[in-house]
Formats: sequence, C-alpha cells, structure tokens
Amino acid sequence: MTKGRMEAFSDGVLAIIITIMVLEIKVPHGEEFTDLVPLIPVFLSYVLSFIYLGIYWNNHHHMMHTVKKVTGKVLWANLHLLFWLSLVPFVTGWMGENHFAENPIALYGVILLMAALAYFYLQYTIIKTQGEDSVLKKAVGKDLKGKLSPILYLIGIAFAWITPWVSGAMFVLVALIWLIPDKRIERMLEG
Repeated sequence: MTKGRMEAFSDGVLAIIITIMVLEIKVPHGEEFTDLVPLIPVFLSYVLSFIYLGIYWNNHHHMMHTVKKVTGKVLWANLHLLFWLSLVPFVTGWMGENHFAENPIALYGVILLMAALAYFYLQYTIIKTQGEDSVLKKAVGKDLKGKLSPILYLIGIAFAWITPWVSGAMFVLVALIWLIPDKRIERMLEG
C-alpha cells in the first residue's frame, strides 16, 4: 500500500472526528447571549480537543513525509492511533457537559495518554520498518516532548480526584508544548 492511501484515510477519519465533536455542541433554545453561558464548559472542552486533533493531524502529516514503505504493522499501528483519537469526541462531550468534573476529566486524560502512546508506537513501528538510519529516527532524536507528555498526562490523571483544575492545566500545558509545529522532521527533510 502507498503511504498516500494511509494518509488520505487518516485525514478523513480526523475530519469526521472533528465534525462529530462540533455536532455535539447543542444549540440553545433562547436567542439571548446569556443563553450561551451554560455552553461555555462544552465550548472550552471542544476548543482544547480541536487543538489536540489539529496537533495530531499536523504531526502525523509531517511524519508521513518520512515514510518510504507502508507495511501491515504500520497500518495497524496507524489504526491503533485512530482508535484512541476516535474516542476524543465522547470524552470531550462528557467532560464539557459535566463542567470538568473528576471522573470525566480523568477519562479525558486517559484517552489523551493512550493516544500519545499510540502515536509513539506508530512512530516506533515506522522507524523499525524504515531502519535505524531513517529520516524519522534522526529527526525524532531524544524526543523530549514525546517523553514529557505522558508524564504530564499521568500527573493530570492523578490530580483529577484531588484538584481537577490541575488536571486541566496539565492537559493545556501539553497542548501548548506541541502547539508550535515540530520542525525536526522539516529540518531533516530539507537537509
């Protein structure tokens, strides 16, 4: 299979995930701006999840530029990532509807952690397929952001039942760390 087919499928799945997420925001029955106030937590959870999905799409796009060959293992690793990302609309809605309560924010963190681990596994699988001297291996290097993110997710999950706002802060922090597109792959491909 060509990488273009896998990219197109992944792009389509991510587009559907974002569409499902926005459709979960219910239109209020009133016509006043004050009628939107109850939707603030729902909207904030949507914004955070939209940013996360954008980060995954962006980094997935860059990673695919390094791929020379797609194997069955790479396809399954990619599907594994898409599985966890497909759960983002559910946990986003649950967290927003329940005003960032303990259990919803903890599950949100678990899904973020699992998506991060799945992305790491996809990256690992591509490197194993392409070889240790691959562009991706050289670009990733020590991958400090990739190693720090799961730790911050675990801190966020642990704090969900103590102080949920700390959980939210951890999840926002990880998004901020990744918000600036990762230039490592671009630099390797240009060099």
